[in-house]
Amino acid sequence: MEKTLPFYLSIAGPTAAGKTATALAIAREFDSEIVSVDSALVYRGMDIGTAKPAAHELAAVPHHLIDIRDPLHAYNAAEFAREAATLIRAISGRGKLPLLVGGTMLYFKALREPLDAMPAADAQIRAAIEREAQSIGWPAMHAQLAQVDPATAARLAPADSQRIGRALEVWRSAGVPLSQLQLRSQQAIPHEQANDTQAPLISLEPQDRAWLHARIAERFDAMLAHGLVQEVEGLRARGDLHAALPSMRCVGYRQVWEVLDGTSPLVQLRDKGIFATRQLAKRQITWLRSMPQRHVIACDHVQSMDLALATARRLIKGSKV
Repeated sequence: MEKTLPFYLSIAGPTAAGKTATALAIAREFDSEIVSVDSALVYRGMDIGTAKPAAHELAAVPHHLIDIRDPLHAYNAAEFAREAATLIRAISGRGKLPLLVGGTMLYFKALREPLDAMPAADAQIRAAIEREAQSIGWPAMHAQLAQVDPATAARLAPADSQRIGRALEVWRSAGVPLSQLQLRSQQAIPHEQANDTQAPLISLEPQDRAWLHARIAERFDAMLAHGLVQEVEGLRARGDLHAALPSMRCVGYRQVWEVLDGTSPLVQLRDKGIFATRQLAKRQITWLRSMPQRHVIACDHVQSMDLALATARRLIKGSKV
């Protein structure tokens, strides 16, 4: 892979911040193709709980990296980086603007920084870790991680099940701590980091967190009304999916799966789903705030769309495309 990619524009933000509408508005003004930067939209048959763009939105502008993977098979940042880089070059070669849109911050990072040489996901090991965690709890699993990989454990909260599980999976499958693999990759892989002129990022962030919380609640209610539970029932009916898969760990799907498993009461589904989505948004905002090169748009501002369009015009005009 070449170190330097053609100019591309990114739109990032927390869930429910209005990324799709903003991207479509920019794409209408500039001849664009959209590359999804979303670890859930890659899965086929997962439409309601991922807030997948509607058919007319997908038809309005060419979209990529949506519905490319069966929920049984994992998709990771390394795959995204390779495929997105290929798409960016192809879209630019067609004389169009590559527009990267989504909320999976690790995927954005994968395009800008060297990727860790990590072992592939192992569904059997992950399932065993999940069973163990159900028995003893994630804080105890965190304590286990601290014994084999203290550096990684020190930066993870005891309840961060996804990252603790992945770190333990790496240790059990490769026999090497996650932190050691990350250090090796940083030392071994030459890298030319993308700069703000080459790959500017527009970040949609709320000034008032309550505004985002209200939108999250409204969207989750709409998902339930449009058949989220039935969608997960259909996925379970296949017989080959299980709760430890990355696809079924997506926010919303995980909470519904627990209800259908009988481990969580239906009456708590709405509250748990909204809470999990809020926590996801909080992590996304924290990650964005660690990126000083971003161009922030207040997504709860009454003129947020006009501000985003004006920023896009300025950034595109300032590029050397």
